Amino acid sequence: MGYESNRSFNKATGAGFIIAMGIVYGDIGTSPLYTMESIVQGQGGLERISETSIIGALSLIIWTLTLITTVKYVWIALKADNNHEGGIFSLFTLVRKYAKWLIIPAMIGGAALLSDGALTPAVTVTSAIEGLRSIPAFHEAFGQQQLPIVIITLAILAVLFLIQRFGTSIVGKVFGPVMFIWFSFLGITGLINLFGDFSVLQAINPYWAIHLLLSPENKAGIFVLGSVFLATTGAEALYSDLGHVGRGNIHVSWPFVKVCIILSYCGQGAWLLQNRGKSLGDINPFFAVLPQNLIIFSVILATLAAIIASQALISGSFTLVSEAIRLKLLPRLRIFYPGETFGQLYIPAVNLGLWLAASFIVVYFQSSAHMEAAYGLAITVTMLMTTTLLTVYLSHYQKVKKVLVGLFFTVFIFIEGLFFAASAVKFMHGGYVVVIIAAMILFVMAIWHKSDQLFYKYLNSSNLNDYKEQMDKLRKDETYDLYHTNVVYLTAKMDKEWIDRSILYSILDKRPKKAKVYWFVKVNVTDEPYTSEYEVDMLGTDFIVCVNLYLGFHMRQEIPRYLRTIVTNLMESGRLPQQNQTYSITPGRKVGDFRFIILEEKLINARQMPGFERFVLQTKEQIKKITASPARWFGLHFSEVTLETVPLVLSDVKNLEIHERILEENSGES
Repeated sequence: MGYESNRSFNKATGAGFIIAMGIVYGDIGTSPLYTMESIVQGQGGLERISETSIIGALSLIIWTLTLITTVKYVWIALKADNNHEGGIFSLFTLVRKYAKWLIIPAMIGGAALLSDGALTPAVTVTSAIEGLRSIPAFHEAFGQQQLPIVIITLAILAVLFLIQRFGTSIVGKVFGPVMFIWFSFLGITGLINLFGDFSVLQAINPYWAIHLLLSPENKAGIFVLGSVFLATTGAEALYSDLGHVGRGNIHVSWPFVKVCIILSYCGQGAWLLQNRGKSLGDINPFFAVLPQNLIIFSVILATLAAIIASQALISGSFTLVSEAIRLKLLPRLRIFYPGETFGQLYIPAVNLGLWLAASFIVVYFQSSAHMEAAYGLAITVTMLMTTTLLTVYLSHYQKVKKVLVGLFFTVFIFIEGLFFAASAVKFMHGGYVVVIIAAMILFVMAIWHKSDQLFYKYLNSSNLNDYKEQMDKLRKDETYDLYHTNVVYLTAKMDKEWIDRSILYSILDKRPKKAKVYWFVKVNVTDEPYTSEYEVDMLGTDFIVCVNLYLGFHMRQEIPRYLRTIVTNLMESGRLPQQNQTYSITPGRKVGDFRFIILEEKLINARQMPGFERFVLQTKEQIKKITASPARWFGLHFSEVTLETVPLVLSDVKNLEIHERILEENSGES
């Protein structure tokens, strides 16, 4: 990566500051909508909450944002960038060479983060829409009915997910300014309410955080941390969005965001101190602190902020899935690239899954208070996994002193372990929903990863050099018609001259395929995000071309486009003969036609295979039925493609015994 690129990545600009507002902080910026409400309910409501609980909860929020978001993510994790890309899978690619078991925390963390992508839109949008109850006209019409809130929320989610296919570059341009207004609104309204009771500023002292955890006045006990954790759920998303805005812009914008968020919490805390003991029903402190004439404006602004937060999580989920696919942790899915924004993705299957999951959560839980029971549990898991990977990164990649690495691991495993324990109690109160979603994703990841290992175990290889003579003879044999000028085999197994034996069987046995040039192409996904390189080995011939493509885990695997460049380079260097075309709409065309052949290994007659391995491979085959075809994944949908099915395991296929029945001749005359 060049000096100018690094300089730009670490540099902060005014435009970058605004862009970071809209992309990075959507999730963490909407947490004031529901965090204090959850804490108040956990303490028995406004009537029963004590002063110690209010000050202590604020202190816990402030120090959670400081230790987890600021220290762990902004100061430490942002340094763990993979060529300017962040997130748990980017971090995994940096450290996976140090230990094979690191795939486990990577898969668990990725699955939990994807499940959060379904929960965040449901929680944030519902919380914002529930602010309508603070408007007298709405309250008079519907009272405490939740059905109108649910219907409006479902409608907003439907529109949000439906527009994903068109790209969000135009909408994205207004995200930053809207979120800047949102954070300014949080800071100003919080500061105004802070004048009601400055005693809440005692919360800056961490003593009150510890005091609350040990105090008998704390009616929720250690489980208050489950509500407090809601304040920092967007920290993991902040790290994942590193590549979109750069480290410099996050470093400069985070202090502004943090101050505005803390002011909002302090303003709510001051209002709670003034009104504790009163019987005001189920109220949300966020909307309760506002003047009546600002309620409508605040609901609209909160809804926009919730939509932006949801959009960021949806886009982040698309990126996360695309990375997992290229790392062979998830099956291939159809990916589109709408809009003009670099790296913008749209994955229909993921979009549909998130939409259905988010809508189900809204219908099932009804209110944001019930949804919060499930919220946070998945992110605590992801954070624990990120801490594990960061520890390996610091000790091996950065070579930080063992004492400091041990201190980092101990402190954050302890803090996040407490949050996990506090959130785990939510399991029976709704947390099981997000756990089920995460478990389903993790199951698919585990099947895909294990099946990839088994594939290499059972696949047989042959040396191309042993068959060069036959292939040369076949391409010159006049008794066979030309199958295609160039025959291209896409293979998952090629090590120098050693190649999948099924490919040679396809060329020489199944149906002899006469061609001028035989191509064998293997795509290797690198640990860097934007690698675009290739190696060629022609084995001393001018008719066999072994190509190893090295593509970053963010790169599109469009084989024909890369192959055109490689063919041109080989012909210009004289290593490959020109293929002059007699008939063509392109004058002087010197490249012949191509046919791509994809071999699909099927599990057939695998009775001797261990039961677990058979289950893994059979499950993979069932999953593949609903995924993108290899032709579409490799950008071959406008090319000539042949799909051939071959058995994966041949070793236990035996001839079946059968006896010939001898017909006796009728010697008698009729």
